[in-house]
Order: sequence, then structure tokens, then C-alpha cells
Amino acid sequence: MKPFALVLLLAFIACNTKLKQTPIQNNKQHFNKQLTLAFGSCNNQRKKNTLYSAILEQHPKAWIWGGDIIYSDTDNPKILNANFEKLKHDSTYTDFRNKTKIIATWDDHDYGVNDGGIENPLKIAAQKIFLDFLDVPADDIRRQHEGVYYSTTLEKGNQTVKILVLDTRYFRTALKKDPTGKKRYLPTSTGTMLGTAQWQWLESELNTSKASFNVIVSSIQFLSNKHGFESWGNMPNEVERLKNIIVQSQAKNVMILSGDRHIAEISKDTLSNNKPLLDITSSGLTHAYTAFHGEENPFRVSKVVAQKNFGMLYFNFDKNQVLIEIRGEENTLLVQYLQKF
Repeated sequence: MKPFALVLLLAFIACNTKLKQTPIQNNKQHFNKQLTLAFGSCNNQRKKNTLYSAILEQHPKAWIWGGDIIYSDTDNPKILNANFEKLKHDSTYTDFRNKTKIIATWDDHDYGVNDGGIENPLKIAAQKIFLDFLDVPADDIRRQHEGVYYSTTLEKGNQTVKILVLDTRYFRTALKKDPTGKKRYLPTSTGTMLGTAQWQWLESELNTSKASFNVIVSSIQFLSNKHGFESWGNMPNEVERLKNIIVQSQAKNVMILSGDRHIAEISKDTLSNNKPLLDITSSGLTHAYTAFHGEENPFRVSKVVAQKNFGMLYFNFDKNQVLIEIRGEENTLLVQYLQKF
């Protein structure tokens, strides 16, 4: 074999060996897990979800859908409902939801319009279909107001984790398109992400929260703001508004969960009160952005995972810590990050 060919062969073997290794050592056995949450997004009902069993192996207190639970871009409510029913009656998903509490918001593809917002003519019908899919009771607050936002609290002894589920679709005003085509959208100083009523609700929820940890569920990324796709960064005024509300509320240990991008990554910023703010993205349960070749994110503190994945949060109330994991098929540990507040 020629020397150059030998070098290529050794490089090929090395690369493939690395791909088969678990990227990091799992040190979770040294972490006292007092409450566990799992989360993820982007689940095409026409594709097999191979991650349900891996998620259940982590024994989560609840599963949080971050949006795109199904893919059904349509203006026909019968088609939207049929696609939700397809997933709801899938035997694997039925087993999954019978074994863990489900918390959920929607994103554009289960809202009915790609990148859709306030203009969606189907939104009233879509809300009912979505809530019916989740078996939300008739007297639930989500049946009483526009949009699917709400909060719920999970308990472990005398400690609590408050989940604040946002609706970034129903009230979101139009985005500014990039006329050059270099990016999909550009930042604009006008518009609203949540609408008046939801902003008032969120501020009240944070102001009155006594929880040890507060987890905000946003279907789209909050911190990563350079890629030009949908994100809170398209409305920087709304980013600053949420940051200010978090600081002024003095709510404890606030973090954000997001989806949408078909990748997973962890972003981190420091608020004006010197407290950390994490945006943990897990996206791509049935299909991932495998052609991902990199993008700017000044807040990124982890590697980017461009394969099917789900996220885990392990809370330690005694030490005021959360251990974050991104996991893949066969429960492979892909990212692990410890945050002390």
C-alpha cells in the first residue's frame, strides 16, 4: 500500500472510531437528581420516533413538548385534526403518554402555517384541535382564553419547579423578510412576540412565583440571534422586555427551553442582576438538520448536536443546581452541562 493511501486509511479508521464513541463521560451518578424533566420538539407523525423508550428510561417527572408535535401545514381543520389523531392513536406514543405527564406548546407546523403568526385564519380552530389532542379539560384556563399559554407546577417534597408554557404563534406579528435573501428574516424594532394579554400573564406569573426553579418553554430560540431564521432575536425589543421582566420579578433560577431548529445546543447569557440565563434547545426527535455546517451564536456554551435528540433536566434543590443533558438514539449521551445558580 502506498504511504499516501495508508494515511487516508488510518484517517478514515480514526474518524469512524471517534463517531462510534460516546462523546463524553457520563458523570450523572455523582449528581443528586431530586426532580427530572425531559423535553424535545420536531416530531413528524409520518416518521417513526425511536426515542420514546430512551426518554422513559430516564424516569422523567414530565415530558415537555417544545412544539412541532406534528407536521401539518394546512388551512383545512379536518386535515389538521386527522394528523393529530394519527399521532394520538399511535400505539408507541399512547404507551409513552400513559407513562409520564405531558406538558406542551405548539410551533408553526402544528399551528398550521410554516413560520405562521397572528395572521393564521385557522388559529381558533387549531387551538381547539390542539387542546383536544392533549385531552385538556373543559374547565382548564386554556379553554377560556386565546392562545395555548399556561403554567403548571411540579413538586418534590416542599420544593417546586414552575413551568411557564408560552405561545409564540397566536399573537406574534409579522416578521421582517431579508430582501437580499442572505437570511430569511432581519431584526425589527416593532412588533410583538406574545401579545398584550400573554405578556401581562407572564409578568404576573413570574412576579408571584415562589418556585425554586422557573422554566420558560418557548417554541423558538431566545438567545441565538444570528442565524436569520425564526427566533426572538428578530424582535430585539421583545428580548429585552423578557430579560427585564425576569430581573424585576426576582423569580428564582429562570431558564428557557426551545426547539424548532432541528439541532440541539445550549446558550447562556448573564442578566443585569448577574444571574445566568440559559436557553436550552432540543430539536429533532424524528428528523434532524444533519447537513448543519455551522452558524454564528455568540451565546453558545456547548457543541451543536445535528442528529436526533432529546433533552434532560436534573434538578438538585439542595445545591441549587441543574444538570442538563442532550441525548440521542440508544440513550447516547451527547452533551452534559452543569449550571449552578
